[in-house]
Amino acid sequence: MTLRKAYHHGDLRKALVEAGLSMIEELGSEGLSLRKIAARVGVSHAAPEHHFPTLRHLLTALAAEGFRSFRQAMLTAMQSSPGTPPEQLRAALEGYLAFARAQPHLFRLMFDKTRLDWEDPALGEAGQAARDVLSDICRPAVVRLGLDTPAGRLSVEHLVWSYAHGYAHLFIDKKIESDSERIGIAVTPPLDLAQLLLPD
Repeated sequence: MTLRKAYHHGDLRKALVEAGLSMIEELGSEGLSLRKIAARVGVSHAAPEHHFPTLRHLLTALAAEGFRSFRQAMLTAMQSSPGTPPEQLRAALEGYLAFARAQPHLFRLMFDKTRLDWEDPALGEAGQAARDVLSDICRPAVVRLGLDTPAGRLSVEHLVWSYAHGYAHLFIDKKIESDSERIGIAVTPPLDLAQLLLPD
């Protein structure tokens, strides 16, 4: 009803994006189609074409919205954490993992190099804004390690990103849970990367 109301007030684009974000966690990105999303909103199957000529256009819009929410998840976790560099790094990584756990299908889509239009300005801007959070939380470790050069900064960012992203994927794919069950322990917490990079 809310989506139909939004459409009848002239904001079909927003209604389609909201429906897509809801449906991606129900069906997975492979299960989405413009026809299904139009039906959820309550419009004809041809109605989305003005805003999203193809499914690729809509998936790109979903990913851009995902990056905005992803960035906010990290910032919200950081805002509720002490301001020291190690705690800020821990909080950002917790926000990263929490987003992936809450919206695994959207999370996977956001980093898909084949199904999205990476030349789209909105997607590029949203993705870069999320990446800037990563750069900011890595800066104290870069300085501490004496790596404050373009190559050094990038290497630390790649280390932290690989850690967070790899753990998130292993978690949502239930590989962490499976490993923990195999040896009869509770799900293992992630390694405290902040303690390694920024020891107290």
